[in-house]
Amino acid sequence: MTLDDPLIGALLDGRYRVDRRIAVGGMATVYRGTDTRLDRVVALKVMHPSLAADAEFTGRFIREAKAVARLSHPNVVNVFDQGADGRAVFLAMEYVPGRTLRDLLRDRGALSPRAALDILEPVLAALGAAHRAGLVHRDVKPENVLITDNGMVKVADFGLVRLLTGTDGAGEAVTSTTSTGTVLGTVSYLAPEQIRQDGTTDQRVDVYAAGILLYEMLTGAKPHTGENAVQVIYRHLNEDVPAPSLAAPGLGRELDAIVAAATARDPQARPWDAVELLAALQRARRSLTPSQLDAEPPASTRPTPQFPTGEVTAVVDRPVERTSVLEVPPGLLEAPPRRGDETLTLTPQRPAARRRSRTPLIWAAVVAVLLVLVGGATYLLSNGLYTTVPPVLGQTEAQAVATLEQAGLRGAFTQQFSETVQAGQVLGTDPGVGARARKSEPVKVVVSKGPDRVPVPELAGRPVEEARKALTDARLTPGTTREEFDDTVPSGSVISADPAAGTSVSPDTPVALVVSKGMAPVPDVVGLTRDEAAKALTDAGFAVQSSGLNLFGTGKVTAQTPAAGKPRPQGTTVVISFGLF
Repeated sequence: MTLDDPLIGALLDGRYRVDRRIAVGGMATVYRGTDTRLDRVVALKVMHPSLAADAEFTGRFIREAKAVARLSHPNVVNVFDQGADGRAVFLAMEYVPGRTLRDLLRDRGALSPRAALDILEPVLAALGAAHRAGLVHRDVKPENVLITDNGMVKVADFGLVRLLTGTDGAGEAVTSTTSTGTVLGTVSYLAPEQIRQDGTTDQRVDVYAAGILLYEMLTGAKPHTGENAVQVIYRHLNEDVPAPSLAAPGLGRELDAIVAAATARDPQARPWDAVELLAALQRARRSLTPSQLDAEPPASTRPTPQFPTGEVTAVVDRPVERTSVLEVPPGLLEAPPRRGDETLTLTPQRPAARRRSRTPLIWAAVVAVLLVLVGGATYLLSNGLYTTVPPVLGQTEAQAVATLEQAGLRGAFTQQFSETVQAGQVLGTDPGVGARARKSEPVKVVVSKGPDRVPVPELAGRPVEEARKALTDARLTPGTTREEFDDTVPSGSVISADPAAGTSVSPDTPVALVVSKGMAPVPDVVGLTRDEAAKALTDAGFAVQSSGLNLFGTGKVTAQTPAAGKPRPQGTTVVISFGLF
């Protein structure tokens, strides 16, 4: 069930059509839209109406457009345009089909070191480009890391971006300190200096957040948690991020060192910027063995497996940790809580021991033994019924069959078009790779048919309405129509198409048509001078021949053959006659 959204179907700034809602954040809502002028899909980020009247938030929104416009990097989501339509202040951005890193972590839990580094390296490359351009992101988190269908990683949402210099691109002053008593950002990824009331921030806050991101990918959990935001803030200020190997044994010490350096509470102890962290990360990667890079995380760091009976397409608003303005209690920033504070009393007093009868203890031991036996039998039976779906993505159908059989599974294969996966290779499974599957039921395996392509039909000579219907029937879109005079094609029929007939294109590709206006009418040149008449006829595609006397070259055309308005093939000679003077 979805609520009515008044923006759905609206045309912003007379150009951008809002098609459907993608996600809702703390400052804005993101929609999938269409740039009707350039006929391309875009993402439209529209500020919440309650914030649009606030000059500070509107200024930050505009600053995001200016900041990202300065970046040209393949791992940064491009911003195309910025505008306002009534109360709707919006950005038009590159539309990235795929999912967020948060979606991936929710589905899979902890990632292998290789997968985590494959994601973090392009993130650091994007942040490094921003840092070297004098920009700080300040809201790095899994929700702002997009992974396309073909595995491309892009960083989005520079909504809290700040310039390292004292003014922005328009000469407007910017500040490097947080407002007194407030913290702007996402609490789980805030660096300590972002929280302190007098703390200045630079590019190292992004380095800190990237370290938290790496920890979360390696362990499947955030390092600092609590029942509320204040508890998490306290841990950022007073506790070091633990080594990820404590939660995921077997990780290389190099990864522990990277996380420790990036998340140092003292910004001076961190790498200077994302470029320096990326270089350290690549050195650490080269020192890891293939078995360390491909080590699967423990089962305890994976999400609870689900066994869906079928897929239902729906648009839902998933709960995400939103960027927000947090009121920080002054006492939290002045000194750590005292040992006697009631909120930090974690170990309750035990009541005085009492002498008990031994009979309940005996019964408790019997019950414990029975539970162990039942649990063991259930575990063995479960292992006999279920197994883990092996990695088959990118394999051919024959290879996937062999891989599944090795795991005691069988596949039910279907085919589907894909723009990114080569024809004949596996592009997806249900249950997904790494999930538990019942051995008695087949794993649904989708094999790529390659890109979906359709040929442009032959349209020349067809009436324009018939041609448009032929395009629609062929799953193509009638594009722009341009008219030209033509001596051979009847008026109202198609002369040519672009792309040309027989060209293989993607479905819904617009096809432009050139439509005949028939033979050209002869222009009326009576009353014009010879030069004027010759130019008019030549411009219309006709040849000119003079007849009669025009002794002084000042006479006007008194007659013409063929007569004005007669349709004639272009190139026809028109005879013009003159008076004496």
